[in-house]
Amino acid sequence: MARVIHVFRQPDRFIVGTVGEPGERTFYLQATEDLRTVSVQLEKQQVSVLTERIDALLEEVQRRFDTELPAEPPAELVDSGPLEVPVEEEFRVGTMGLGWDAETEAVVVELLAATEEEVDESVVLDDTEEGPDAVRVFLSAAYARAFAERAQRVIEAGRKPCPLCSEPLDPNGHICPRQNGYRRSEEE
Repeated sequence: MARVIHVFRQPDRFIVGTVGEPGERTFYLQATEDLRTVSVQLEKQQVSVLTERIDALLEEVQRRFDTELPAEPPAELVDSGPLEVPVEEEFRVGTMGLGWDAETEAVVVELLAATEEEVDESVVLDDTEEGPDAVRVFLSAAYARAFAERAQRVIEAGRKPCPLCSEPLDPNGHICPRQNGYRRSEEE
């Protein structure tokens, strides 16, 4: 079957969102351009890494090309709206690619479908016929900052961390390894 690459050169919207309660959330990236919306599922850790890498990429571009990029996203690009419904998952993300297109001055995010076999690095950010399905999104530096800021807010909206071990606190109770498996009583 031929590879499908969903390309969004000027997305109207590119966001991270979740479905479900904290501790049970499923993370999605959703790209919308005109009347077309594509949603892909990924792990919370993948969202966190993507956010960190976007920030690092923008810092590197600013340093290497001596370009002035926004440190904060403009208010008009901050998107706090929910995911478009219904959320119909195109695929589950396996490999992610990130790059800078100097010609258009855009951050390029590519999300490849998870596969059974190892993905050849040459298919990332490439239009080859062979390889997993992909979503490729081009973002201005300001839009990339807005995406990363929202993604960080979505990540932090989950369960609060334990003050001792930093593991997520479960609403049904938390046995903290820093207390040798004992639960703290209300009197302590």
